[in-house]
Amino acid sequence: MILKDFYKVLSEEKTGDAKYNFRILVNANHEVFKGHFPGNPIMPGVCMIQIIKELSESITKSSLIIQTLSNVKFMALINPETNPELRLELDITTTEDDLVKVKNTTYFNDITALKLSNVYKKL
Repeated sequence: MILKDFYKVLSEEKTGDAKYNFRILVNANHEVFKGHFPGNPIMPGVCMIQIIKELSESITKSSLIIQTLSNVKFMALINPETNPELRLELDITTTEDDLVKVKNTTYFNDITALKLSNVYKKL
């Protein structure tokens, strides 16, 4: 975890051949939120992308590096004080040339906060 104590995994569930659901709890008191933004904390997009990478690494049991990001859509602001619990749906497939393709949808409550597709290369 690049950001120490930024979030913790509450649950992980395999829901299909390549599909996983994670529930995480974001630490609303983390220092990242003091600067983004004081008095109105908002989850930085780059932090969400990092969380998805770390969860993908835990599933594939591999170190990964981002190759491409596509269809990145931030659809709702995540305020860690009001919505610290997030649900992430990951669809992960690995190709023969050690590429890991991930499709993600992130929710708080029943609100879609983020959708993205990306490709990682195994290190």
